[in-house]
Amino acid sequence: MTVSTFSAAVHITPTVIKTLYTHGKRKTEKLKEGDERQEATDDIFFDEAFHIVQSFILLGTKNTVESLQAFTNTHVPAPPWTAVAPVRVPLQSCNQAADLLIQWFGPEDLKSVVGGEKWWQVRGLDGIDAEWIAEKSHLRPDSVHINTGRKYSEEEKLVMSMEQLETTMFYIHGGGYYWGSINTHRYQIIKYARKIQGRAFTVNYRKAPQYPWPCPLHDVIAAYLYLIQPPPDAAHKPIPPSKIVFAGDSAGGALCLTMLTVLRDLGQPLPAGAVLISPWVDLTHSFPSIHTNTATDIIPPHGFMNKPSASWPVDPIKEGGRVARTHSDPPPKPCHADSQGAYKNVTGDTAQIPPNHTEKHGDYTPVGSKEEASSVPLKSQKKASLLDGGKCDPAGRRHGRGRDQNRSSSNAMPTDDFAVNNGRGPTLDSIPDLDDIDFWQPSPPKVLMKNPRDVPLELRSQIQHYATTEQLSHPLVSPILQASLGNLCPLYILAGDGEVLRDEIVYLAHKAANPAEYPVREGVIRDGLRQKENAHKFSTPTKVHLQVYDGMCHVLTVFTFTSSADYAYHSIAEFAKHVTQRPAEYLDRHPFPGPDVPSCSMNSQSGNMMIRERVDIHGRVRSMEPKEAIPSLQLRPSEIGIIKEETLLKWLEGQEEWDRRFKYRATKIISQRSKFKAKANSMIKNARQRGLLLAGESDDPVERPIVGRSSAIHGAIQEDRRWGPLDLVDEQPPPTAIAARRDTREALALLQKSIYHAAPATHKTIPRVKKVDAVLAVLDPINAPFRPRQSVSEQQVHTGMQCIHGMRMWQSIVSYFGRKVAVKAAENTRRVEDALMETGDKAASTVKSAAVGSGEKYRV
Repeated sequence: MTVSTFSAAVHITPTVIKTLYTHGKRKTEKLKEGDERQEATDDIFFDEAFHIVQSFILLGTKNTVESLQAFTNTHVPAPPWTAVAPVRVPLQSCNQAADLLIQWFGPEDLKSVVGGEKWWQVRGLDGIDAEWIAEKSHLRPDSVHINTGRKYSEEEKLVMSMEQLETTMFYIHGGGYYWGSINTHRYQIIKYARKIQGRAFTVNYRKAPQYPWPCPLHDVIAAYLYLIQPPPDAAHKPIPPSKIVFAGDSAGGALCLTMLTVLRDLGQPLPAGAVLISPWVDLTHSFPSIHTNTATDIIPPHGFMNKPSASWPVDPIKEGGRVARTHSDPPPKPCHADSQGAYKNVTGDTAQIPPNHTEKHGDYTPVGSKEEASSVPLKSQKKASLLDGGKCDPAGRRHGRGRDQNRSSSNAMPTDDFAVNNGRGPTLDSIPDLDDIDFWQPSPPKVLMKNPRDVPLELRSQIQHYATTEQLSHPLVSPILQASLGNLCPLYILAGDGEVLRDEIVYLAHKAANPAEYPVREGVIRDGLRQKENAHKFSTPTKVHLQVYDGMCHVLTVFTFTSSADYAYHSIAEFAKHVTQRPAEYLDRHPFPGPDVPSCSMNSQSGNMMIRERVDIHGRVRSMEPKEAIPSLQLRPSEIGIIKEETLLKWLEGQEEWDRRFKYRATKIISQRSKFKAKANSMIKNARQRGLLLAGESDDPVERPIVGRSSAIHGAIQEDRRWGPLDLVDEQPPPTAIAARRDTREALALLQKSIYHAAPATHKTIPRVKKVDAVLAVLDPINAPFRPRQSVSEQQVHTGMQCIHGMRMWQSIVSYFGRKVAVKAAENTRRVEDALMETGDKAASTVKSAAVGSGEKYRV
């Protein structure tokens, strides 16, 4: 069953009933025990909403990527009180953004890291779908000056009527880089637009795995350039960067931060500020809260997985296992895009992993033991004890961050209880010094082992939708690995105390505010020339306001009806208005709104300005504890941005479960991909026969058959469309990128469009179509040269049942909860006011009686 409104209702209904029962039971027990502690889940509305969202995300993992994308990218109408104007960011802006990224990477990294400069510029649509959003009550249509020499659409007139709104929020939605859209987040963005009394702009950037990194980054940069440097035919005027504030949640928050670093590095104008809501900045999952906060977050325990489909995973069935022991060969080049080359050193005898029997010994099986020779699959291991609750190892690896501290013997890995080595891993005497970067900071796909004398593990499968495993440690994929986060605009960063990303968010905030105190690990500096330069070039601390919300999970603003979220929306709006409506001189001294912040919340050393706060479940603010009391801030740089063994095993446990559950499905997918490949070859052959010519090719009739007389299809060669799927012969795109694939339905749709409808500038001709193709289209629509629907990771889905779509129903539920909470809050406020009035009346009566008594006394 695909992800749909019906399947979501079927899946979520038992969750609603179960939550109602457990909520009542838990509150009863707390009353019996006299437990007066207040938790976010004491509110039945939040408790239900939390489990509904958690259940829906789990449903998404049990379905294909395309199914989840289609559901969350279905167009949902906006409410009538809102002005929503759909626009499309043109190819011209996309090309400007591409030029910036090409400049940032440079020729060498474009080839070895990204896999080329063409494939990520290939797209199905003629630009990027986007929306302008504002409250109708804030608009002044009479202020629009219409050029009588041009005919404007209603959408353009709507955009022009927003010009007088001073503050512009550029919002980038989240969704793990592979699902979600402007439709899932529209109601949240509407709320921001109302509170800032301005306008919001949001984009439907291309999603992974069909359009992996750097495609989403390319799109959001293009959208920003569209705002500040619009093409001549755009309905809006150029917006000064000082009037723009970035905002994004989860993956969208990370895209905001990554975009800021690219703009900073290339000397482009930065916005007035940025709001990062639960940003996902470490795709290697190297921080402890990934393990410790699983039970209190909406993210699935093993991360984002999906039922096999033509698009994902790369290998539905991985021969030899998804993880293997490896020899001590040199690691692959950092972030190399060719995933196959990274595994060439894995020999046949390392395809399986020995059991660990940790239930007996509490540690790993000795390398070279009889158990290793038995070579049983990892799924038979006892993984729970290996994870060790997500804690750091007991050798004091949390202490100190500097290079000198790294050399301290107290930070060495434990060596007691280690077994005899068989020669493939380092012996006790040969364990490398902590300065050995390749050993202690292994580049993906290699894994840092808990036991340094174990033969290292190596990933043989892609674990994140967004990027190849080799790319996960790149600073534009995991911005926590930026050499410096200094010299950025003011950042307002929000996190939930119960979310799995909490530690990396807290670390990120301190790293931005204190670049010198939180340096990047040496492996990143060694492998990236730009990062080496940035470490010295951008040393000015960024002004940061960090707030961690008690009891809240990932992206707390989803739960709009809670007191915490209400406070967050208000604070975000105040920040956006503050940084866009105050003069620069004032903002230098007061980058954040509100009264002067208590000194205990500030770090004023060396001119740094950082506000560090916690917010309770009622929206009340208090100062955060000292940095020394926060475990994640005690991690050494060498421990950050690497794949660790316990994290790998946690992922693998879930992936093996999915492999077993969908084994038959995986076999069918492999067969299906072969059929699509055959169709793609047939499509290209037919196009060639009908006159397809690429740049540099000859149209010699001896070499090419004569095309019969036929009717032309409605297509054009677009000069602003630089590249197409047939131009990538000399590139190595990631294996999931549909620009270079021929084995998925969406890849064929992209190929069709580039051949027959919207050809790139590299095509000399558009093939002609025969009338018989109309009949063939009915029998085989995939292989017919008629306008195809593009990937659901890019193009919105339009259905005739929008009024009962799950996204709209969710908003109705949220609105209902919000009204109930508002009524409850109003009743509480009224009771408090009545009590105060009653108390005041009693006090006044007492005073009056006393005064009368005193008067009588004096009269006597």
